[in-house]
Amino acid sequence: MTTDHEHDGSHDHSGPHGYSGDKAALLGRLRRIEGQIRGLQRMVDEDTYCIDVLTQISAAKSALHAVAVGLLEDHLAHCVVDAARAGDPTAKVKEASDAIARLVRS
Repeated sequence: MTTDHEHDGSHDHSGPHGYSGDKAALLGRLRRIEGQIRGLQRMVDEDTYCIDVLTQISAAKSALHAVAVGLLEDHLAHCVVDAARAGDPTAKVKEASDAIARLVRS
């Protein structure tokens, strides 16, 4: 996972992001995933059958993947489109390509 500290500074990360208009929904989804993770901890603490824990891990991963795909769609629809309108989408397209590569590897 990359952090803002690992960026070389050549990308503009300021201003409203593509998800800004739906931030409450995004935060709600992330809170539900957080609850799933807490449920996993409880399952392990209660010695739940391993296959049941693995099933819940799979569900949590799927939920995170769905959030990631949604964020990527927002990036393409807003950040990349805005950069194209400004004349040079190269950096934003590269960011999207790198994000897609990370998602495919995960």
